[in-house]
Amino acid sequence: MTDNNERPFKLSVSDEDLALLRQKLELARLPDELDGAGWDYGVPLGDIRRLVARWKDEFDWRKAEAEINTFPQFTRDIGIDGFGTLNIHYIHQKSSCSNAIPLLFLHGWPGHFMEARKIIPLLTSASPDYPSFHIVAPSHPGFGFSEAPRKRGFAADQYAEVGNKLMLALGYTEYVVQGGDFGQMVARKMAHTYGNKTVKAWHTNETIAKFPNFFSNPMLYLLALIKPLTPWERAGRERTAWIYKYGKGYFQEQATRPQTIGYNLADSPVGLLAWVYEKLVQWTDEYPWEDDEVLTWISIYWFSRAGPAASVRIYYEATQTGNIQDIYTWWSPIPLGLSFFPKELDVVPRVWARTIGNVVQESEHDRGGHFAAHEQPEALAADVRGLFAKGGPAFGVVRGKNGYD
Repeated sequence: MTDNNERPFKLSVSDEDLALLRQKLELARLPDELDGAGWDYGVPLGDIRRLVARWKDEFDWRKAEAEINTFPQFTRDIGIDGFGTLNIHYIHQKSSCSNAIPLLFLHGWPGHFMEARKIIPLLTSASPDYPSFHIVAPSHPGFGFSEAPRKRGFAADQYAEVGNKLMLALGYTEYVVQGGDFGQMVARKMAHTYGNKTVKAWHTNETIAKFPNFFSNPMLYLLALIKPLTPWERAGRERTAWIYKYGKGYFQEQATRPQTIGYNLADSPVGLLAWVYEKLVQWTDEYPWEDDEVLTWISIYWFSRAGPAASVRIYYEATQTGNIQDIYTWWSPIPLGLSFFPKELDVVPRVWARTIGNVVQESEHDRGGHFAAHEQPEALAADVRGLFAKGGPAFGVVRGKNGYD
């Protein structure tokens, strides 16, 4: 059952865990590299050498930990049908605006709750010119500092149930959802399951869609046949084709043998670093990653409650339960806003995008990639604000909470 007693949370990694990490980094054995390999074979050796040296000798985790702890964090027990109770970790940052809109921010993989770090102050700020939000940014079960499920089959239905029950436990009987990557899948499932009940609108920065089906969307099917792609859409399709050709190996491994890759992620900080760093670089739009920024990101996985191996099981569960295919049937009439960034993994034509829900807002951007809240927080915040602003297509969808005092 869901526990109504919220417990404050402060991140505090033990000195013993920090010492163990340093010891493992000291003992790391790196592979060789072909001359002129660059990124063609994977993460360059020079990048890993530099990051490992800094992680071992210079990176200040206590400073990063203190910055994480500036956000109000809590844990709460959430009961999930058929899976018992899991202790869920989350940020709950309230706005000073009395009519702020409750918004559930859902990260993906290899993201985490701190993916919302830059967008939280933007969306919680109060102004007469734009709406304000109360932000709830949880660690998904198996991520960050939430407990991991212990039984197989914990897929989109259960992640959606956790999100909805968490918001209800916080007193938000109506709210809106924003998500990308796996968070998009969960947000879409929540809109489908809880739309017009508790979930009143949703927004995503990654649109997972396919060519419209004639029988379910005849008009969109015909439009997709005759409407030429824009230059932006053509470039996006090329980006997606490149990702599927060169960047989908991780998906196949995590969707079929998560336990096998899990040994590497759980035991080797260098293995974890290389596995995730590749995605941080190649899934973004030339984002200028600072080394300490990368190491903070990776350290959250390394020090996570269940360990980094737990996070990759979502791919197996989603694939084996049918969620990957079922997602195309999850449609909801509630308002949906879409943000398109050119270096996203899946970049689809606008006509295809309209098959996923009741699209009332679309925003196309010149820069940005997969981690929009981290790469382009101002752009994403503007899109979310515009969706719920006065005169916006989803203004006033949450009863008594329009975002303005």
